[in-house]
Amino acid sequence: MTDTTPDTGTTLPEDAPDDDGPGLRASAEAILLVVDEPVSTLTLAQLLERPVPEIEAVLRALSAEYTEQGRGFDLREVAGGWRFYTRDVCAPVVERFVTDGQQARLTQAALETLAVIAYRQPVSRARVSAIRGVNSDGVIRTLTLRGLIEDAGQDPESQAHLYRTTGYFLERLGLRDLDELPDLAPYLPDDLPDDLIEET
Repeated sequence: MTDTTPDTGTTLPEDAPDDDGPGLRASAEAILLVVDEPVSTLTLAQLLERPVPEIEAVLRALSAEYTEQGRGFDLREVAGGWRFYTRDVCAPVVERFVTDGQQARLTQAALETLAVIAYRQPVSRARVSAIRGVNSDGVIRTLTLRGLIEDAGQDPESQAHLYRTTGYFLERLGLRDLDELPDLAPYLPDDLPDDLIEET
């Protein structure tokens, strides 16, 4: 089984795994899936230790294959490099997903984290995780992407990044300012450590 590039007619061998790793096509796809900006053919050739013309042929063959198969993504050559993009015809579906995702309800973990930040701000990731008893990095990223919290600078002593709630957070809760947050004390468990009670 071979692939033929649409412009040169060059045939490419089937992408069988090498003795010491995945095949060329699979390797190129894996790299392209994680890049934040277009990656040049030369960079890929150096990473994969293959000649530039061979990498160029593989990329063009993959791009043509995705188009022929009507895949939801496209491999494009832009700004001197290659990168995956969602296909133009899929834009309405992607837009609907992104919009609906912004309206989706927060998970219990996200609500807990948001509450800690709201009542303790500005507060570091480490402190949030200590209060919750679990790592909160992923949840904090989600809340930041949702526009509910933001960077509040660094702690002058530990240099840790601090977080606070945003104006959008107040808007979503229908509050004029943080002073309108309800008193937290009635909702605290009886066995909460004294130092946390004093901080709330």
